[in-house]
Amino acid sequence: MSDHESASGPASDLGLDPLLLELVACPDCHGSLAVDTDASELVCTACGLAYPVRDRIPVLLVDEARRPS
Repeated sequence: MSDHESASGPASDLGLDPLLLELVACPDCHGSLAVDTDASELVCTACGLAYPVRDRIPVLLVDEARRPS
């Protein structure tokens, strides 16, 4: 088991591999994504778009993202 597989934290709380967060970026502005476990979302730290995580799969489509309020 690698360090990423055994790691715990917000990404693993949603069933995501922590390595995934190092690789993905916001499809709209290319900013980094942070985990919001309470809302089950990945939130762009630059533009604020919030992408849902459904069944452990991040839906990185701008049309599916929630706009910041």
